[in-house]
Amino acid sequence: MFESFITGHWFSTEAKALWSDAATLQAWLDVEAALARAQAGLGVIPPEAAPVIAAHARAELFDLPQLAEAIAFAQHPLVPVLHRFEQLCGEPAAGYIHWGATTQNIFDTANALQMVRTHRLLAGHLDAAIGALAELALTHQATPMAGRTHGQHALPMTLGFKFAGWVDELDRSRQRLAERLAGSFPASMGGAIGTFAATGPLGPAVQARLAAQLGLLPAALPLRSSYDRVGDYLAALGLLAGTAQKIAQDVVFMQRTEIGEVAEAFHIGKVGSSTMAQKRNPSTALLLVSLARMLRTRTEAAMETMVRMDEGDSSATNVADTLLPEIAIIATSVAETLARLARGLVVDEQAMGRNLALTQGLIASEAVMMRLTRRMGRHEAHRLLYAAAQRAQSEGVPFVDAIRALPPFDGSELPPDLLQALDAAAYVGESAALTVQTVARVVPGG
Repeated sequence: MFESFITGHWFSTEAKALWSDAATLQAWLDVEAALARAQAGLGVIPPEAAPVIAAHARAELFDLPQLAEAIAFAQHPLVPVLHRFEQLCGEPAAGYIHWGATTQNIFDTANALQMVRTHRLLAGHLDAAIGALAELALTHQATPMAGRTHGQHALPMTLGFKFAGWVDELDRSRQRLAERLAGSFPASMGGAIGTFAATGPLGPAVQARLAAQLGLLPAALPLRSSYDRVGDYLAALGLLAGTAQKIAQDVVFMQRTEIGEVAEAFHIGKVGSSTMAQKRNPSTALLLVSLARMLRTRTEAAMETMVRMDEGDSSATNVADTLLPEIAIIATSVAETLARLARGLVVDEQAMGRNLALTQGLIASEAVMMRLTRRMGRHEAHRLLYAAAQRAQSEGVPFVDAIRALPPFDGSELPPDLLQALDAAAYVGESAALTVQTVARVVPGG
């Protein structure tokens, strides 16, 4: 999927590099080297062993195709790697590689390293998306458009207000992920079942030193069967997927031929159909919907792996170890595609004005009702306007004429304040102020 000539370009090149076989192997070796240095510093292994181990902890010294064959034969993902590592280091250093550790210690801590790097990449794209949308929000803080609920015109608002809503929600995702990162991906080096049995009282100190070398937090309790920490971050990625999909589907809706209010970037050579030459499909937005769906389904499946038997369960870790690289790559691709979509959005203010006028004033019914309440109370005003609005839609008469025909007006001219209330563009509430406030909060100095 990630390297397919058909779909490969959907996915972040940088994220794929972070999770390539070579990068994953290097992360394992980085953890092994850090473990040796930490243990040597505390006298757990001879001090002269650590430099030798670290010097040979280089993925380019390993033959990946040979390792793949050996792993399949051994039916164990790390032991063949250790055998080759031991050969490279030679005696006596070989005897101190992987001292007191178990495979999941190495994999979980290496995954933490890779996820921290992935987060930096993802956060950069998310920042770019938020920045682009915030700029659009300020530009269009006063651009009136039809607000919609349930697929129907509701009240007027501004386009900037809509963009501000996207910015605000994305900022919450950004904060959520940042807050969860360190706690979700600690260094975990408790040994076979997490009790530090092989290293004894020095075990926690070794773990703390290793964590400091790698820029991670040490696990408070390195229990192998706990996955809720990782699950916390993955759940936040699932929320990001929901927000990204909502934004993308809004763009698809607004780019419809009949709506035409906003469109994604287009360039000559971008093809919408092999038969319909006129098509300018919202392909970036639709790709974002697809990626969000892929991400959310995988985060949900990863949450299932929290249920683990005893103190170790490969039926769960096999699934988690397969899903995590996919989640990391797809999540980064969601943020990258979102940023590309945001940077290329094109606004058609004329179409927004045309759509705002489609209902001949019906969209401003609340504005008229609020003026009428000064004369007859809200309940009576709503009853009167309901009758006028239904007649306007059923018989196709202008809303203003339907109001004028009802008591208490009985065909006479409407008061000036009611006529003013029918100006939809003037009834956008605090859209502009809320937009400016949101952008100032989310993008300080932006």
